[in-house]
Amino acid sequence: MAMLETNTSVSDEQKMLVKTVREITEKEFKPKAAELTDTGEFPFENMKVLGELGLLGISIPEEYGGSEGTVMDAVLILEEIAKGCYITAMAVLGEIGVQSKAIVAYGSEAIKQKYLPSIAKGQTTLAICITEPNTGSDAANMTTNAVDQGDHFVVNGVKTMISRADVADLFLMFTRFEGTPGHKGIGCILIDKGTPGLHIKQGFKTMGGEYLWEVVLEDCIVLKENLLVLEDGFKKLMTAFNTQRCLNASICLGLAEGAFNEALSYTKEREQFGQPIADFQGIQWMLSEMYVDIEASKALLYRAARNAGRGFPDKLEASIAKFHTNEMAIRVTNQALQLHGGYGYTKEYPVERMVRGARFGAIGGGTSQVQKNLIARELLKSKRVF
Repeated sequence: MAMLETNTSVSDEQKMLVKTVREITEKEFKPKAAELTDTGEFPFENMKVLGELGLLGISIPEEYGGSEGTVMDAVLILEEIAKGCYITAMAVLGEIGVQSKAIVAYGSEAIKQKYLPSIAKGQTTLAICITEPNTGSDAANMTTNAVDQGDHFVVNGVKTMISRADVADLFLMFTRFEGTPGHKGIGCILIDKGTPGLHIKQGFKTMGGEYLWEVVLEDCIVLKENLLVLEDGFKKLMTAFNTQRCLNASICLGLAEGAFNEALSYTKEREQFGQPIADFQGIQWMLSEMYVDIEASKALLYRAARNAGRGFPDKLEASIAKFHTNEMAIRVTNQALQLHGGYGYTKEYPVERMVRGARFGAIGGGTSQVQKNLIARELLKSKRVF
């Protein structure tokens, strides 16, 4: 839709990137979106297409086989994919988000050489493991623990609600070291699939369609060469996580735009009382509010992504973008379903699954409530005024 394509903050190169991803999504991903949502299967075929085009290496430097794009590039890619297929967007998030960004920023040269080239090609699937049964937003109190045993660590603990764990080749495991309490004791190690003591347990089917898994570590032996970050580990990893906040928001933005596009087309075609329902003022007001809501979120998200360059987004800008876009997507997708009437409530129309997909944003990557707390802390600390 032309009016949603125009944005002066997007370069000519990025417009070409958007065009490429849009065409692939429309041709390859969107037709399979309903099936993937029903089955919850990992979209291997879609990921292969993206890997062959080099899009999965957008967050990885050229020297390791990537295309060394910006955070803005990653946002644009996910936004376009999410318009057509939420399941594929979530899979791509795991490859171009905090996982690969953290390895690039904090990994040793040996770690980068070992993992980044295959990640860039789409040959290594990543899973990040933070949440535990009793520590969701309270990540600083995680109980997973790594004990130093000379040339290796022995890791024990349980992680839950982990995306892609069933297909992951590499796990970025947030863990406490030597039982050191609080933020200071937390860092991250990399654990390869098949490592003895690493077990993937029960899966939880989500309303969005994808599965989340439980990961159990029982005397799991990890060589010290796979230590990603320890000193100031929690702070560094949370800084990297600002990227995830923006990419989470980009999926929500894409879902909202996709739902809006569906609603606009439907209201032009659907007739009641002898005329298209788009002719009724009440419908026009709903469409106007949805469009303005989307544009406001896009401005906030693009600001955070653009200012980040190839680094990490600003904490405050990322949290503002995530909070606003998450809540916007819930509103807009629900309104899109409402505009479809009874048909919107059926699985025959894509808005039904867009509503379900949009609900993930305000939970994953830090809830809306956590974002508001973070925003308030930053405002009070800096004493910002208009």
